[in-house]
Amino acid sequence: MKTSFISSLAMSQTLRYQVMRMQVELAERTQESQTGRVADVGVALGAHAGRNLSMSRNIERLTGLMDANTLAANRLSASQDAMTQIGDLGQNLLASLTAANSSAGQVSVAQGEAERVLKSMTSLLNTNLNGEYLFAGINTDVKPVADFSDPSSAAKAAFDAAFLAKFSFTQSDPAAASITAADMEDFLTNYVEPQFLGSGWETNWSAASNQKITSRISLNETAETSMTANEIGIRKLAMAAASLSDLLKGSLSDEAREVLNKKALSLTGEAVADIAGAQAQAGLAENRIEDANTRLSSQVTIYKSFIKETEGVDPYEAATRVNDLVTQLEASYALTSRLQQMSLLKYLW
Repeated sequence: MKTSFISSLAMSQTLRYQVMRMQVELAERTQESQTGRVADVGVALGAHAGRNLSMSRNIERLTGLMDANTLAANRLSASQDAMTQIGDLGQNLLASLTAANSSAGQVSVAQGEAERVLKSMTSLLNTNLNGEYLFAGINTDVKPVADFSDPSSAAKAAFDAAFLAKFSFTQSDPAAASITAADMEDFLTNYVEPQFLGSGWETNWSAASNQKITSRISLNETAETSMTANEIGIRKLAMAAASLSDLLKGSLSDEAREVLNKKALSLTGEAVADIAGAQAQAGLAENRIEDANTRLSSQVTIYKSFIKETEGVDPYEAATRVNDLVTQLEASYALTSRLQQMSLLKYLW
């Protein structure tokens, strides 16, 4: 039989190591009670830890898509609001033109209304949201539409040049009173229309892109999430408003003015319908984004539920273990203190 000696130092060191182990465990259990998940996923799940890591990455990706969808939905909503106001401007212009047809004294009112519509529409088309132009297509950093009322604008210069090329005098010339119905019809169809419904629109009026912003709204689905100033309804309304605001300033003959009003009425009516159609397309994109977000949210919920099942801890059990460890540590501290006070000299003394 062998006798081993136990010193107070050995006992103290053993308690010290035990205290260190309990301190590490206390930190882990405290973390678990606060986060609701195991402190070390690798130890708890072993080979299955990679599966949970993959699901966590999927959650981040899906959450990023939902955040991007929120921005796209805000862009579409703001564009819809602007288009609604432009549609209202078209309705107001229709009312003014109808009144002008029934009363010669309403001509100046129609001209003023057309000028107001053109300025308001230009302002709305140049709406900026979060540093991006809503109606610029993919050219989000470029101002979409030129101001026709600016004498230095290319659009106004092109319109004036077309009038001069057709009639050999300016709009303000008294000779404008001699313009016939046939001449006005020819001017509007062959000189003005190409500037708005043809290539002249993008040359003189619009810096917007025909290509709309395409966003990925889910893992396997994309949608057009912007509108553009090159929509056909906007072009038609701009042609009607610009022609009326510019030509009605001069002394047109009654027959020329009648042709102008008739053309403007037709264009404005078509524009209102086309704008409503563009809004309907944007509305479909909004609905698709909402549906996509619902699906993405459901997938995130499923992933989180599975991760919580495999990594989650019972908060009450974790809290109880923390309390037990705190009690044990306090007892260890007290015992260590008493052992450190033990001395052979004190015993012999």
